[in-house]
Amino acid sequence: MKIMVINGGSSSLKYQLLDMDSRSVIAKGQCERIGIDGSKVEQKSEMGVYTKQEFMKDHNDAIKMVFEALTDSQYGVIKSMDEIDAVGHRVLHGGEYFSQSVIINDEVKKAIDVCSELGPLHNPANLAGILACEKMMPGVPQVAVFDTAFHQTMPKKAYMYALPYEYYRKYKIRKYGFHGTSHKYVSMRAAELMGKPLEDLRIITIHLGNGSSITAVDHGKSIDTSMGFTPLAGLPMGTRCGTIDPAIVTYLMKKENLTPDEMDTVMNKKSGVLGISEISSDFRDLDKAVAEGNAQAKLALEMFYYSVKKYIGFYACAMNGVDAIVFTAGVGEHNPYMRELLTDGLDFMGIEIDKEENQKSGELDITKEGARVRTFVIPTNEELMIALDTQKLVEAAK
Repeated sequence: MKIMVINGGSSSLKYQLLDMDSRSVIAKGQCERIGIDGSKVEQKSEMGVYTKQEFMKDHNDAIKMVFEALTDSQYGVIKSMDEIDAVGHRVLHGGEYFSQSVIINDEVKKAIDVCSELGPLHNPANLAGILACEKMMPGVPQVAVFDTAFHQTMPKKAYMYALPYEYYRKYKIRKYGFHGTSHKYVSMRAAELMGKPLEDLRIITIHLGNGSSITAVDHGKSIDTSMGFTPLAGLPMGTRCGTIDPAIVTYLMKKENLTPDEMDTVMNKKSGVLGISEISSDFRDLDKAVAEGNAQAKLALEMFYYSVKKYIGFYACAMNGVDAIVFTAGVGEHNPYMRELLTDGLDFMGIEIDKEENQKSGELDITKEGARVRTFVIPTNEELMIALDTQKLVEAAK
């Protein structure tokens, strides 16, 4: 079975074509600057690198260019789009409608549209990708895989906020959590590496990138996660402030005469390690600045480390212990120095890492011999997780 995975953004569209028999990537690419001058598609495969620059007015144009790339006479990897058996779409927000991936129909599309209010930057783009594929590939089954679905197993005590209950009834104000596909994949993979059923394990998954979140996966289910109603909550991130005293918001709006949208920009685009360091949102730049003696860069990283450690302790408490922790995503996978700092001093919990193994790259078991808690580095593979969910649903529907 060949499955195409689509990840649509507001002005971009990433895609992969996978062979599910071998679980291998046949081709992957990206359409950039959709609706903006300078649009282009770039695709990589064993056939080489295909690049074409042509204006794409919308996601329909982007999907057309993806099809052209996949079937190109020189760089293409398939002869016809008929070879694609199904399409899996990453959808940011499923609200309370979806606790698992689903085959897309009219009702699903309506729900995705309704949830655009909760995910205004992503859901409209995700839906545009779905509609474009339907138009270009009529009759090919499509599946929606939601970032929020994995966290729908959280108990009410974990996802509710202590606001007047009427706001939950009226507007569904609650914690939703994000990066669910990543947290699900790496927790499943950790269980495989441990040779134990996921249902028997307590795992803390630590997704660290420009956007970061931590999840408590208790016996295979997300019971709590650091992001909240939006991806702004939880850890301080590249440009996001993370969890702060909510009174700060109204205080600054009054002091700085900021509109709600301007305040939202401050918290989402100007805060986090960028805001504290006043240098960069890139952790590599901060590491370099710290080495050069920059005190604000050091403070930004210390705040980040401290926040991560608090969540590790918090979630170990929530699960009455922990059997494994997993580092994943860009920073989590590629920054051994950060992994060492984040686990330093956690030996009282049974978390100790092998510093030599920690310096290696790829999928790693960095557990120190004799440590009670296993520590892994597992590259996330959201595309494979989306493809697996798509394959399972499509085959079950036959």
